[in-house]
Amino acid sequence: MYLGIDLGTSEVKLLLLDADGQACGRTSAPLTVQRPHPRWSEQDPASWWAATEQAVASLRAAAPQAWAQVRAIGLSGQMHGAVLLDHQERVLRPAILWNDGRSFAECADLTRAAPALADIAGNLAMPGFTAPKLLWVQKHEPQHFSATATVLLPKDYLRLLLTGDKVTDPSDAAGTLWLDVASRDWSDTLLAACGLCRDQMPRVVESNQPGGTLRPEVARAWGLSAEVIVAGSAGDNAASAIGIGATRPGEGFLSMGTSGVLFVVNDRYRPNPASAVHAFCHALPGRWHQMSVMLSAASALRWFCGFSGVADEAALLAEVQALPDHELATAPLFLPYLAGERTPHNDPFASGVLHGLTHDSTRAHGGYAVLEGVAFGMADGLAALQAAGTRVQELSFVGGGSRSAYWAQLMADVLGVDIVRHADADAGGALGAARLAWMADGGEETQVCPRPPVSDRFSPRPQRSQVLAARLARFRAFYQQQRDLPPLPSPADDPTGRAH
Repeated sequence: MYLGIDLGTSEVKLLLLDADGQACGRTSAPLTVQRPHPRWSEQDPASWWAATEQAVASLRAAAPQAWAQVRAIGLSGQMHGAVLLDHQERVLRPAILWNDGRSFAECADLTRAAPALADIAGNLAMPGFTAPKLLWVQKHEPQHFSATATVLLPKDYLRLLLTGDKVTDPSDAAGTLWLDVASRDWSDTLLAACGLCRDQMPRVVESNQPGGTLRPEVARAWGLSAEVIVAGSAGDNAASAIGIGATRPGEGFLSMGTSGVLFVVNDRYRPNPASAVHAFCHALPGRWHQMSVMLSAASALRWFCGFSGVADEAALLAEVQALPDHELATAPLFLPYLAGERTPHNDPFASGVLHGLTHDSTRAHGGYAVLEGVAFGMADGLAALQAAGTRVQELSFVGGGSRSAYWAQLMADVLGVDIVRHADADAGGALGAARLAWMADGGEETQVCPRPPVSDRFSPRPQRSQVLAARLARFRAFYQQQRDLPPLPSPADDPTGRAH
């Protein structure tokens, strides 16, 4: 029996996996995010442990016999967060999360201090990554920076409490901008650019290898053996890929959650930082992956529901699906950049636009434009991955947006690849973490990581793809025109990110 723990931003999810690879228990516990100033996003690491213990108690009570047979634990976690510990392993300040935007100025500082950053780390400096956060702390909270003995990623703070060991894995460490992604080890050059050294970093072990065993006091409190292994584990997207069996080059997934992620496995390091592609280590040795990330995906649909006054996404989708095909070719265009954009533009000032409205435009036309605009954004991301040598013919569709068959078909028509859905695709990172635990306990990859059965498949329709290709060209041209305009005024911010 194997336990997967997925530390997300909004909740901690737990999943029990039996020796047949079937989930036999799952639960979750909620988390909240603190935003004390504009652009800030923080959590207290103590809340992660409290939520984990709450979920453990629930799952243990619901499946006591299965729980007692747990042999190994795997972790999946939100990436890029900065947990700062002193020499007594005390947390110095709230963790700065992946969606915190305060360190935009420090990204430029890091790029100047480390000219080889993009080549070594495979990524551009962006506020979401860990390294700029530490430069911000160094500049604005020097007392915390000078007291920092160790920097941990969120899931690895849980590991410290579980095992007493300071360990990370290449997939999660690749999101710090301190890892030499090709060699899967820390870069002394990039650490020095942030005033840090290797001694302040956790030890790196592969995701599918043992990364410690439970502390005796934790084992007793949880009713488990002290011999339980804790795997090296993985960042959330790499763990999700393991969960859907995306382990071989060319396999990947398209995730439609708050943000949109296009993830494809590579057989070697394939960076393309010029197009804001993320090149990270995968959760298996000798493999890497590329990601394109757009900041507003299913969240754009939620926004339009509120904006247009429709009851919910299901009601809006029903209106959209009722539109005849011939009206789609003249529907408005939507730029889905409600929170700026990462891939391929790396444009924090990009904004959302509905273009081409007429007296004949209805809420359904606007809803279609949003669905299409998000698909076009993912097409830009796929083009950036392809420019770096990635080839893909099929993508698993996961996340909340994947519940819409209409959107799945639209994605296939726009991207020109088959889109498939799986019956239990929402298990995500927790399932991947449990699978990594199984491999750390000796399980073979071919046994542990099968592709789940396909519940339905959506193939590109040539006639629709041709119409959409013409609209995609207009979408791209319109973004370039908008990019040349000065951004709209916004409240003035001081260098710390606090509003005046």
